[in-house]
Amino acid sequence: MMSMSKLLRPKILLALICALLLFTRFYKITEIPPSVYWDEASIGYNAYSIAQNGKDEWGETFPIHFRAFGEFKLPVYIYATVLSVKIFGLNELSVRLPAVLFSLGAVVIIYFLTKRLSGSERTGILASFIFSVSPWYFIFSRTGYEATAGLMFYLLAIYLFLFNNRNSLYIFFSVLSFILSAYSYNSFRIVAPLTIIILIFYELKNLKYLLSKAIPPIILSLVILIFSLVPIYRLYVYDVGASRLQVVGTTSSSFIKNYFSHFSLDFLLLNGDKNPRSQQPGFGQLFLPEAALLLFGLLYLISGKSKYKWLLFALLLLGPIPAAITKESPHALRSIAMVPFISIISAVGVVAFSKRIKKENYIFLMVCLVFLAFFINYFWSFLNVYPTKSAEEWQSEYKKIYTDNGNRFNGYQRILISDQYAQPYIFTLFYLKYNPESFRREVVRNSIDQWGFSTVKKFGKFEFGKYPELITFER
Repeated sequence: MMSMSKLLRPKILLALICALLLFTRFYKITEIPPSVYWDEASIGYNAYSIAQNGKDEWGETFPIHFRAFGEFKLPVYIYATVLSVKIFGLNELSVRLPAVLFSLGAVVIIYFLTKRLSGSERTGILASFIFSVSPWYFIFSRTGYEATAGLMFYLLAIYLFLFNNRNSLYIFFSVLSFILSAYSYNSFRIVAPLTIIILIFYELKNLKYLLSKAIPPIILSLVILIFSLVPIYRLYVYDVGASRLQVVGTTSSSFIKNYFSHFSLDFLLLNGDKNPRSQQPGFGQLFLPEAALLLFGLLYLISGKSKYKWLLFALLLLGPIPAAITKESPHALRSIAMVPFISIISAVGVVAFSKRIKKENYIFLMVCLVFLAFFINYFWSFLNVYPTKSAEEWQSEYKKIYTDNGNRFNGYQRILISDQYAQPYIFTLFYLKYNPESFRREVVRNSIDQWGFSTVKKFGKFEFGKYPELITFER
Protein backbone atom coordinates (compact mmCIF):
# COMPACT_ATOMS: atom_id res chain seq x y z
CA MET A 1 0.00 0.00 0.00
CA MET A 2 1.33 3.45 -0.93
CA SER A 3 2.61 5.44 2.05
CA MET A 4 1.34 8.94 2.83
CA SER A 5 4.69 10.52 1.93
CA LYS A 6 4.67 8.87 -1.49
CA LEU A 7 1.03 9.80 -2.08
CA LEU A 8 1.86 13.44 -1.42
CA ARG A 9 4.63 13.54 -3.98
CA PRO A 10 4.01 16.42 -6.43
CA LYS A 11 4.07 14.31 -9.61
CA ILE A 12 1.52 11.86 -8.23
CA LEU A 13 -0.72 14.62 -6.94
CA LEU A 14 -0.56 16.51 -10.24
CA ALA A 15 -1.48 13.30 -12.09
CA LEU A 16 -4.46 12.82 -9.77
CA ILE A 17 -5.59 16.41 -10.33
CA CYS A 18 -5.37 15.93 -14.10
CA ALA A 19 -7.32 12.67 -13.84
CA LEU A 20 -10.03 14.40 -11.81
CA LEU A 21 -10.27 17.18 -14.35
CA LEU A 22 -10.50 14.79 -17.29
CA PHE A 23 -13.17 12.64 -15.64
CA THR A 24 -15.38 15.53 -14.54
CA ARG A 25 -15.10 17.26 -17.92
CA PHE A 26 -15.57 14.26 -20.20
CA TYR A 27 -18.36 12.63 -18.19
CA LYS A 28 -21.57 13.16 -20.20
CA ILE A 29 -19.86 15.92 -22.18
CA THR A 30 -22.15 15.35 -25.18
CA GLU A 31 -25.29 15.40 -23.00
CA ILE A 32 -24.63 18.19 -20.48
CA PRO A 33 -25.07 21.00 -21.40
CA PRO A 34 -28.00 19.58 -23.37
CA SER A 35 -27.18 21.23 -26.69
CA VAL A 36 -24.50 23.25 -28.36
CA TYR A 37 -25.38 26.94 -28.27
CA TRP A 38 -25.04 29.15 -31.34
CA ASP A 39 -21.35 30.01 -30.89
CA GLU A 40 -20.45 26.35 -30.39
CA ALA A 41 -22.47 25.42 -33.49
CA SER A 42 -20.73 28.18 -35.45
CA ILE A 43 -17.27 27.10 -34.28
CA GLY A 44 -18.03 23.48 -35.11
CA TYR A 45 -19.51 24.12 -38.53
CA ASN A 46 -16.76 26.51 -39.60
CA ALA A 47 -14.18 23.96 -38.46
CA TYR A 48 -16.09 21.31 -40.44
CA SER A 49 -16.10 23.59 -43.48
CA ILE A 50 -12.37 24.30 -43.16
CA ALA A 51 -11.72 20.56 -42.85
CA GLN A 52 -13.54 19.98 -46.16
CA ASN A 53 -11.67 22.39 -48.44
CA GLY A 54 -10.03 25.14 -46.37
CA LYS A 55 -12.95 27.59 -46.66
CA ASP A 56 -15.25 28.92 -43.94
CA GLU A 57 -19.04 29.29 -44.25
CA TRP A 58 -18.59 32.56 -46.16
CA GLY A 59 -16.14 31.03 -48.65
CA GLU A 60 -13.04 32.72 -47.19
CA THR A 61 -9.91 30.57 -47.50
CA PHE A 62 -8.16 29.92 -44.18
CA PRO A 63 -9.30 33.21 -42.63
CA ILE A 64 -7.59 34.83 -39.66
CA HIS A 65 -10.89 36.25 -38.42
CA PHE A 66 -14.04 34.21 -39.08
CA ARG A 67 -16.97 36.43 -40.01
CA ALA A 68 -19.55 33.92 -38.68
CA PHE A 69 -22.61 35.95 -37.58
CA GLY A 70 -20.76 39.18 -38.29
CA GLU A 71 -18.98 39.43 -34.94
CA PHE A 72 -15.72 37.92 -36.31
CA LYS A 73 -14.68 34.91 -34.25
CA LEU A 74 -11.01 34.39 -33.47
CA PRO A 75 -9.08 31.58 -35.17
CA VAL A 76 -7.16 29.55 -32.58
CA TYR A 77 -10.05 27.55 -31.12
CA ILE A 78 -11.68 27.01 -34.52
CA TYR A 79 -8.48 25.63 -36.06
CA ALA A 80 -7.97 23.43 -32.99
CA THR A 81 -11.50 22.11 -33.57
CA VAL A 82 -10.66 21.24 -37.18
CA LEU A 83 -8.49 18.38 -35.93
CA SER A 84 -11.13 17.00 -33.55
CA VAL A 85 -13.79 17.27 -36.29
CA LYS A 86 -11.50 15.30 -38.59
CA ILE A 87 -11.19 12.56 -35.97
CA PHE A 88 -14.67 12.45 -34.39
CA GLY A 89 -16.88 14.10 -37.00
CA LEU A 90 -19.11 17.13 -36.46
CA ASN A 91 -20.75 16.73 -33.04
CA GLU A 92 -20.73 18.00 -29.47
CA LEU A 93 -17.61 16.06 -28.55
CA SER A 94 -15.48 17.48 -31.36
CA VAL A 95 -16.50 21.06 -30.45
CA ARG A 96 -15.95 20.66 -26.70
CA LEU A 97 -12.85 18.45 -26.72
CA PRO A 98 -10.37 21.31 -27.34
CA ALA A 99 -11.73 23.19 -24.29
CA VAL A 100 -11.00 20.18 -22.08
CA LEU A 101 -7.49 19.83 -23.45
CA PHE A 102 -6.72 23.54 -23.17
CA SER A 103 -8.01 23.41 -19.58
CA LEU A 104 -5.79 20.43 -18.84
CA GLY A 105 -2.85 22.42 -20.17
CA ALA A 106 -3.80 25.38 -17.97
CA VAL A 107 -3.86 23.18 -14.85
CA VAL A 108 -0.35 21.88 -15.58
CA ILE A 109 1.01 25.35 -16.39
CA ILE A 110 -0.47 26.78 -13.18
CA TYR A 111 1.51 24.20 -11.22
CA PHE A 112 4.79 25.20 -12.85
CA LEU A 113 3.99 28.93 -12.84
CA THR A 114 3.09 28.89 -9.14
CA LYS A 115 6.19 26.87 -8.35
CA ARG A 116 8.26 29.50 -10.16
CA LEU A 117 6.56 32.39 -8.37
CA SER A 118 6.51 30.88 -4.89
CA GLY A 119 9.45 28.47 -4.96
CA SER A 120 7.16 25.80 -3.51
CA GLU A 121 5.98 22.61 -5.21
CA ARG A 122 3.21 22.19 -2.66
CA THR A 123 1.87 25.67 -3.40
CA GLY A 124 1.89 24.81 -7.08
CA ILE A 125 -0.06 21.60 -6.50
CA LEU A 126 -2.63 23.33 -4.32
CA ALA A 127 -3.08 26.17 -6.82
CA SER A 128 -3.66 23.66 -9.63
CA PHE A 129 -6.17 21.73 -7.54
CA ILE A 130 -8.13 24.82 -6.48
CA PHE A 131 -8.23 25.98 -10.10
CA SER A 132 -9.33 22.57 -11.39
CA VAL A 133 -12.40 22.48 -9.10
CA SER A 134 -13.23 26.19 -9.35
CA PRO A 135 -16.94 26.79 -10.06
CA TRP A 136 -15.88 29.92 -11.97
CA TYR A 137 -14.06 27.87 -14.58
CA PHE A 138 -15.96 24.57 -14.58
CA ILE A 139 -18.63 25.12 -17.25
CA PHE A 140 -16.21 26.91 -19.56
CA SER A 141 -13.78 24.00 -19.37
CA ARG A 142 -16.19 21.40 -20.75
CA THR A 143 -17.98 23.44 -23.42
CA GLY A 144 -16.76 25.10 -26.60
CA TYR A 145 -15.53 28.35 -25.12
CA GLU A 146 -12.61 30.02 -26.93
CA ALA A 147 -11.49 31.61 -23.66
CA THR A 148 -10.00 28.29 -22.54
CA ALA A 149 -7.42 28.51 -25.31
CA GLY A 150 -6.74 32.17 -24.54
CA LEU A 151 -6.19 31.47 -20.86
CA MET A 152 -3.82 28.56 -21.43
CA PHE A 153 -1.61 30.51 -23.84
CA TYR A 154 -1.74 33.56 -21.57
CA LEU A 155 -0.46 31.55 -18.59
CA LEU A 156 2.16 29.87 -20.75
CA ALA A 157 3.36 33.26 -21.98
CA ILE A 158 3.81 34.56 -18.41
CA TYR A 159 5.62 31.39 -17.35
CA LEU A 160 8.03 31.52 -20.30
CA PHE A 161 8.71 35.23 -19.80
CA LEU A 162 9.87 34.59 -16.22
CA PHE A 163 12.66 32.37 -17.57
CA ASN A 164 14.17 35.12 -19.72
CA ASN A 165 17.39 35.00 -17.68
CA ARG A 166 18.12 31.47 -18.90
CA ASN A 167 17.76 31.83 -22.64
CA SER A 168 16.61 34.62 -24.94
CA LEU A 169 14.47 32.11 -26.84
CA TYR A 170 12.12 32.08 -23.85
CA ILE A 171 11.21 35.68 -24.75
CA PHE A 172 10.46 34.65 -28.33
CA PHE A 173 8.17 31.80 -27.30
CA SER A 174 6.57 33.97 -24.64
CA VAL A 175 5.67 36.63 -27.20
CA LEU A 176 4.35 33.91 -29.51
CA SER A 177 2.14 32.60 -26.68
CA PHE A 178 0.84 36.09 -25.95
CA ILE A 179 -0.09 36.43 -29.62
CA LEU A 180 -1.90 33.09 -29.58
CA SER A 181 -3.83 34.16 -26.49
CA ALA A 182 -4.85 37.39 -28.24
CA TYR A 183 -6.00 35.37 -31.26
CA SER A 184 -8.00 33.02 -29.05
CA TYR A 185 -10.30 35.32 -27.08
CA ASN A 186 -10.94 39.06 -27.21
CA SER A 187 -10.35 39.71 -23.50
CA PHE A 188 -6.69 38.83 -23.95
CA ARG A 189 -6.34 41.54 -26.61
CA ILE A 190 -6.66 43.89 -23.65
CA VAL A 191 -5.04 41.88 -20.87
CA ALA A 192 -2.02 40.56 -22.79
CA PRO A 193 -0.48 43.96 -23.74
CA LEU A 194 -0.93 45.24 -20.17
CA THR A 195 0.67 42.07 -18.83
CA ILE A 196 3.65 42.48 -21.14
CA ILE A 197 4.20 46.01 -19.81
CA ILE A 198 4.08 44.76 -16.21
CA LEU A 199 6.45 41.86 -16.92
CA ILE A 200 8.93 44.16 -18.65
CA PHE A 201 8.92 46.37 -15.57
CA TYR A 202 9.54 43.37 -13.31
CA GLU A 203 12.27 41.85 -15.44
CA LEU A 204 13.96 45.07 -16.60
CA LYS A 205 17.42 44.08 -15.34
CA ASN A 206 17.41 40.75 -17.13
CA LEU A 207 16.03 42.30 -20.29
CA LYS A 208 18.80 44.90 -20.36
CA TYR A 209 21.32 42.09 -20.12
CA LEU A 210 19.60 40.15 -22.92
CA LEU A 211 19.61 43.22 -25.16
CA SER A 212 23.37 43.37 -24.87
CA LYS A 213 23.91 39.64 -25.43
CA ALA A 214 21.09 38.30 -27.58
CA ILE A 215 19.66 40.98 -29.85
CA PRO A 216 18.36 38.78 -32.76
CA PRO A 217 15.69 36.84 -30.78
CA ILE A 218 14.46 40.09 -29.19
CA ILE A 219 14.20 41.82 -32.56
CA LEU A 220 12.47 38.78 -34.08
CA SER A 221 9.98 38.79 -31.22
CA LEU A 222 9.20 42.47 -31.79
CA VAL A 223 8.78 41.97 -35.54
CA ILE A 224 6.36 39.08 -35.07
CA LEU A 225 4.45 41.04 -32.45
CA ILE A 226 4.09 44.04 -34.79
CA PHE A 227 2.97 41.85 -37.72
CA SER A 228 0.40 40.15 -35.49
CA LEU A 229 -1.20 43.55 -34.83
CA VAL A 230 -1.89 44.22 -38.52
CA PRO A 231 -4.93 41.90 -38.89
CA ILE A 232 -6.32 43.25 -35.62
CA TYR A 233 -5.90 46.82 -36.83
CA ARG A 234 -7.57 45.98 -40.15
CA LEU A 235 -10.48 44.29 -38.38
CA TYR A 236 -11.30 47.28 -36.20
CA VAL A 237 -10.58 49.99 -38.77
CA TYR A 238 -11.57 48.59 -42.17
CA ASP A 239 -13.98 45.78 -41.35
CA VAL A 240 -16.97 45.87 -39.02
CA GLY A 241 -15.09 44.79 -35.91
CA ALA A 242 -15.57 48.24 -34.40
CA SER A 243 -19.32 47.68 -34.53
CA ARG A 244 -18.87 44.85 -32.06
CA LEU A 245 -17.39 47.32 -29.59
CA GLN A 246 -20.42 49.56 -30.01
CA VAL A 247 -22.70 46.61 -29.22
CA VAL A 248 -20.94 45.47 -26.04
CA GLY A 249 -19.11 48.63 -25.00
CA THR A 250 -20.08 50.88 -22.12
CA THR A 251 -19.44 54.48 -21.14
CA SER A 252 -16.33 55.52 -19.22
CA SER A 253 -18.49 56.63 -16.30
CA SER A 254 -19.66 53.04 -15.77
CA PHE A 255 -16.17 51.54 -15.86
CA ILE A 256 -15.37 51.85 -12.15
CA LYS A 257 -18.73 50.43 -11.09
CA ASN A 258 -18.40 47.55 -13.53
CA TYR A 259 -14.83 46.86 -12.47
CA PHE A 260 -15.53 46.60 -8.76
CA SER A 261 -18.66 44.52 -9.33
CA HIS A 262 -16.29 41.60 -9.97
CA PHE A 263 -15.18 41.78 -6.34
CA SER A 264 -18.70 41.96 -4.87
CA LEU A 265 -19.99 39.29 -2.49
CA ASP A 266 -23.04 38.78 -4.69
CA PHE A 267 -20.87 37.86 -7.67
CA LEU A 268 -18.12 35.95 -5.89
CA LEU A 269 -20.11 34.01 -3.29
CA LEU A 270 -23.88 34.31 -3.60
CA ASN A 271 -25.33 34.37 -7.11
CA GLY A 272 -22.39 34.51 -9.49
CA ASP A 273 -22.84 35.34 -13.16
CA LYS A 274 -26.53 35.62 -14.02
CA ASN A 275 -26.02 33.93 -17.40
CA PRO A 276 -26.76 30.19 -16.97
CA ARG A 277 -24.25 29.41 -19.72
CA SER A 278 -21.55 30.81 -17.43
CA GLN A 279 -22.63 29.59 -14.00
CA GLN A 280 -25.17 27.33 -12.35
CA PRO A 281 -28.02 29.26 -10.74
CA GLY A 282 -27.59 29.31 -6.98
CA PHE A 283 -23.80 29.22 -6.99
CA GLY A 284 -21.25 32.00 -6.68
CA GLN A 285 -18.09 32.18 -8.74
CA LEU A 286 -16.04 30.88 -5.81
CA PHE A 287 -16.63 28.36 -3.07
CA LEU A 288 -16.87 29.95 0.36
CA PRO A 289 -13.52 28.47 1.57
CA GLU A 290 -11.74 29.93 -1.45
CA ALA A 291 -12.91 33.45 -0.64
CA ALA A 292 -11.55 33.09 2.90
CA LEU A 293 -8.24 31.67 1.65
CA LEU A 294 -7.95 34.42 -0.96
CA LEU A 295 -8.26 37.06 1.76
CA PHE A 296 -5.64 35.29 3.86
CA GLY A 297 -3.34 34.96 0.87
CA LEU A 298 -3.63 38.66 0.07
CA LEU A 299 -2.80 39.59 3.65
CA TYR A 300 0.21 37.27 3.61
CA LEU A 301 1.50 38.75 0.36
CA ILE A 302 1.18 42.29 1.68
CA SER A 303 3.25 41.46 4.74
CA GLY A 304 5.67 39.11 2.96
CA LYS A 305 8.91 39.73 1.09
CA SER A 306 8.34 37.69 -2.05
CA LYS A 307 9.84 39.20 -5.18
CA TYR A 308 6.66 38.47 -7.13
CA LYS A 309 4.01 39.52 -4.61
CA TRP A 310 3.12 42.73 -6.46
CA LEU A 311 3.15 40.85 -9.75
CA LEU A 312 0.41 38.54 -8.44
CA PHE A 313 -1.58 41.55 -7.25
CA ALA A 314 -1.21 43.27 -10.60
CA LEU A 315 -2.22 40.23 -12.66
CA LEU A 316 -5.28 39.67 -10.48
CA LEU A 317 -6.33 43.30 -10.85
CA LEU A 318 -5.95 43.21 -14.64
CA GLY A 319 -8.51 40.43 -14.96
CA PRO A 320 -11.77 42.42 -14.71
CA ILE A 321 -10.73 45.18 -17.14
CA PRO A 322 -12.09 43.57 -20.35
CA ALA A 323 -15.45 42.95 -18.66
CA ALA A 324 -15.54 46.39 -17.05
CA ILE A 325 -15.47 48.17 -20.42
CA THR A 326 -18.57 46.28 -21.57
CA LYS A 327 -22.25 46.70 -20.73
CA GLU A 328 -22.65 43.29 -19.09
CA SER A 329 -20.89 43.35 -15.72
CA PRO A 330 -19.95 41.44 -13.74
CA HIS A 331 -19.13 38.98 -16.50
CA ALA A 332 -17.46 35.67 -15.59
CA LEU A 333 -16.22 34.84 -19.08
CA ARG A 334 -14.71 38.22 -20.00
CA SER A 335 -12.95 38.38 -16.61
CA ILE A 336 -11.65 34.82 -16.83
CA ALA A 337 -8.02 35.97 -16.47
CA MET A 338 -8.75 36.52 -12.76
CA VAL A 339 -9.34 32.83 -12.00
CA PRO A 340 -5.80 31.37 -11.97
CA PHE A 341 -4.44 34.20 -9.82
CA ILE A 342 -7.23 33.80 -7.30
CA SER A 343 -6.23 30.14 -7.08
CA ILE A 344 -2.52 30.94 -6.81
CA ILE A 345 -2.94 33.60 -4.11
CA SER A 346 -5.27 31.31 -2.15
CA ALA A 347 -2.70 28.50 -2.31
CA VAL A 348 0.08 30.84 -1.19
CA GLY A 349 -1.97 31.77 1.86
CA VAL A 350 -2.71 28.15 2.80
CA VAL A 351 0.90 26.99 2.58
CA ALA A 352 2.20 30.03 4.47
CA PHE A 353 -0.30 29.44 7.28
CA SER A 354 0.41 25.70 7.47
CA LYS A 355 4.16 26.36 7.72
CA ARG A 356 3.63 28.91 10.46
CA ILE A 357 1.73 26.46 12.68
CA LYS A 358 3.95 23.56 11.54
CA LYS A 359 1.05 21.39 10.36
CA GLU A 360 1.79 21.32 6.64
CA ASN A 361 0.48 17.87 5.71
CA TYR A 362 -2.59 18.16 7.93
CA ILE A 363 -3.65 21.59 6.63
CA PHE A 364 -2.90 20.58 3.03
CA LEU A 365 -5.10 17.48 3.25
CA MET A 366 -7.86 19.27 5.14
CA VAL A 367 -8.07 22.06 2.54
CA CYS A 368 -8.11 19.54 -0.32
CA LEU A 369 -10.88 17.51 1.31
CA VAL A 370 -13.01 20.59 2.02
CA PHE A 371 -12.68 21.81 -1.57
CA LEU A 372 -13.41 18.31 -2.86
CA ALA A 373 -16.59 18.16 -0.78
CA PHE A 374 -17.79 21.51 -2.14
CA PHE A 375 -16.93 20.41 -5.68
CA ILE A 376 -18.79 17.10 -5.37
CA ASN A 377 -21.92 19.02 -4.40
CA TYR A 378 -21.41 21.40 -7.33
CA PHE A 379 -20.81 18.52 -9.77
CA TRP A 380 -23.88 16.63 -8.53
CA SER A 381 -26.01 19.71 -9.12
CA PHE A 382 -24.48 20.14 -12.56
CA LEU A 383 -25.44 16.59 -13.52
CA ASN A 384 -28.92 16.49 -11.99
CA VAL A 385 -30.31 20.02 -11.79
CA TYR A 386 -28.46 22.18 -14.29
CA PRO A 387 -29.58 20.44 -17.54
CA THR A 388 -33.24 21.23 -16.88
CA LYS A 389 -32.71 24.76 -15.59
CA SER A 390 -30.39 25.78 -18.41
CA ALA A 391 -31.92 23.99 -21.42
CA GLU A 392 -33.47 27.10 -22.98
CA GLU A 393 -30.27 29.12 -22.57
CA TRP A 394 -28.41 26.44 -24.53
CA GLN A 395 -31.06 26.66 -27.30
CA SER A 396 -31.87 22.97 -26.87
CA GLU A 397 -35.19 23.40 -28.72
CA TYR A 398 -33.23 23.64 -31.97
CA LYS A 399 -31.43 20.38 -31.23
CA LYS A 400 -34.78 18.66 -30.63
CA ILE A 401 -35.88 19.64 -34.13
CA TYR A 402 -33.22 17.42 -35.63
CA THR A 403 -33.13 14.62 -33.06
CA ASP A 404 -36.95 14.25 -33.03
CA ASN A 405 -37.61 14.40 -36.76
CA GLY A 406 -34.87 12.13 -38.09
CA ASN A 407 -35.35 11.41 -41.81
CA ARG A 408 -38.63 13.30 -41.95
CA PHE A 409 -36.86 16.19 -43.66
CA ASN A 410 -36.47 14.15 -46.84
CA GLY A 411 -40.24 14.01 -47.49
CA TYR A 412 -40.89 17.74 -47.69
CA GLN A 413 -40.09 20.45 -50.20
CA ARG A 414 -40.20 23.42 -47.83
CA ILE A 415 -39.28 23.57 -44.14
CA LEU A 416 -39.92 26.72 -42.11
CA ILE A 417 -37.96 27.19 -38.86
CA SER A 418 -38.68 29.98 -36.38
CA ASP A 419 -35.90 32.32 -35.30
CA GLN A 420 -37.40 32.46 -31.80
CA TYR A 421 -34.14 31.33 -30.18
CA ALA A 422 -31.86 33.17 -32.66
CA GLN A 423 -29.64 32.04 -35.54
CA PRO A 424 -31.54 28.82 -36.32
CA TYR A 425 -29.64 28.29 -39.58
CA ILE A 426 -26.39 27.39 -37.83
CA PHE A 427 -28.10 24.56 -35.93
CA THR A 428 -29.50 23.21 -39.20
CA LEU A 429 -26.01 23.20 -40.67
CA PHE A 430 -24.47 21.68 -37.55
CA TYR A 431 -26.92 18.88 -36.76
CA LEU A 432 -27.57 17.90 -40.37
CA LYS A 433 -23.85 18.17 -41.26
CA TYR A 434 -24.95 20.13 -44.29
CA ASN A 435 -22.47 20.17 -47.16
CA PRO A 436 -20.56 23.48 -46.87
CA GLU A 437 -20.18 23.88 -50.63
CA SER A 438 -23.93 23.42 -51.12
CA PHE A 439 -24.66 25.92 -48.36
CA ARG A 440 -22.38 28.59 -49.85
CA ARG A 441 -24.05 28.09 -53.22
CA GLU A 442 -27.65 28.15 -51.94
CA VAL A 443 -27.60 30.64 -49.07
CA VAL A 444 -29.68 33.81 -49.18
CA ARG A 445 -28.86 36.20 -46.33
CA ASN A 446 -30.90 38.99 -44.85
CA SER A 447 -29.47 42.50 -44.97
CA ILE A 448 -26.67 43.08 -42.48
CA ASP A 449 -27.92 45.22 -39.62
CA GLN A 450 -26.39 48.48 -38.33
CA TRP A 451 -24.15 46.56 -35.94
CA GLY A 452 -22.71 44.34 -38.67
CA PHE A 453 -24.63 41.22 -37.64
CA SER A 454 -25.87 38.78 -40.24
CA THR A 455 -28.80 36.35 -40.35
CA VAL A 456 -29.72 33.76 -42.95
CA LYS A 457 -33.05 33.93 -44.76
CA LYS A 458 -32.90 30.53 -46.45
CA PHE A 459 -30.81 27.82 -48.09
CA GLY A 460 -31.94 24.68 -49.87
CA LYS A 461 -35.40 23.72 -48.59
CA PHE A 462 -34.92 25.50 -45.25
CA GLU A 463 -36.34 28.98 -44.55
CA PHE A 464 -35.90 30.99 -41.34
CA GLY A 465 -37.98 33.82 -39.93
CA LYS A 466 -40.64 34.89 -37.44
CA TYR A 467 -42.95 31.90 -37.86
CA PRO A 468 -45.63 31.03 -35.25
CA GLU A 469 -44.47 27.40 -34.93
CA LEU A 470 -40.92 26.33 -34.16
CA ILE A 471 -40.94 24.14 -37.28
CA THR A 472 -43.43 23.76 -40.12
CA PHE A 473 -43.24 21.15 -42.89
CA GLU A 474 -44.75 21.92 -46.31
CA ARG A 475 -44.91 19.57 -49.28
